[in-house]
Amino acid sequence: MVTSTGSGDQSFEQFIEECRQEYEKAQRELKEIDLLIQQTTAEIERQTHRNAQAANRLRQVEASLDTVPREDIKEAYTAVMETQQRLFTMQGQLEKLQSNQRDISRYLDLLDRVLAMAAPPEREVPVAEEQAGGDMSQSLVVRIIEAQERERLRLSRQMHDGPAQSLTNLILQAEICERLFDTDPERARAELAALRNAVAGTFKKVKGFIINLRPMMLDDLGLVPTLRRYVDSFSENTGVLTQMSHTGKEKRIPRHEEVTIFRIVQELLNNAVEYGNASKIQIHLDIGETAVRVTVEDNGSGFDVSEMLSSEKDEMGLATMRERIEMLNGQIHFDSGLGRGTVVTIELPI
Repeated sequence: MVTSTGSGDQSFEQFIEECRQEYEKAQRELKEIDLLIQQTTAEIERQTHRNAQAANRLRQVEASLDTVPREDIKEAYTAVMETQQRLFTMQGQLEKLQSNQRDISRYLDLLDRVLAMAAPPEREVPVAEEQAGGDMSQSLVVRIIEAQERERLRLSRQMHDGPAQSLTNLILQAEICERLFDTDPERARAELAALRNAVAGTFKKVKGFIINLRPMMLDDLGLVPTLRRYVDSFSENTGVLTQMSHTGKEKRIPRHEEVTIFRIVQELLNNAVEYGNASKIQIHLDIGETAVRVTVEDNGSGFDVSEMLSSEKDEMGLATMRERIEMLNGQIHFDSGLGRGTVVTIELPI
């Protein structure tokens, strides 16, 4: 009996050691995948820009098919097909990497639970926290990374469809003006006027992106005026009626809470338009003595809250929002349903 028990203990210890080794190996693989995702995302951004250039060149060719040589026409079409094929390939690779990222994260969670159960009773720090050197679980870190990558991809697409496209057109307009100066001065002046207006519009778009990335007003003036300005800009740019009301004192709250509230309101507004097709959004901000309360209501198509929160993709980032709020000892509540809009309530202690 003694020999059998000793053999069983030894086998169990060996199993736990193998789990630890697997945990470390999976962590290394996850870091490598995170790096590959970043590199692939950057390559997609570059390829998207090349695709836009090729598409612009093709439009120029199509506008003057009668005068452009056949070789140039063939070259323009080939360039578009090649850049699009490359872009589709890179996007497929990114989706595969993100799928692998989720699988390894689930595997890490499983190993984490096994190692935590095998730890001595007096051990208070979970194995994952000790090995990762942080307070957040691996799954939370992964979700935050995925949320950041989703936001970067969304911004890169907006940059491509907005300022990047406009800047390409500005270059073409400048070239047209240059050619017309000697042959048709009147038309050159008209083109310059159009170019000036286009530059002003592009500058406005770039300013909008700067506000989205990091509004300087948030540091200087605080949450209330920054949100007001952002809401006005959002309403103007999207055409969605977006209004904000405020009660309580207009006072500064801790900077990390201001940033968290601002970012989550940003995400909720984007979700309301992108996923809910809302035509009206109402925001109410109340700053009390001990807590901040924010309500964001839209008249969009709504969604199944439990289904979205349990979804692996969670494209709207609801789980990440909840974790960010709970990390600050706050609460967030999602009230929605198919066909009846969405109301999100956030409460943070000051």
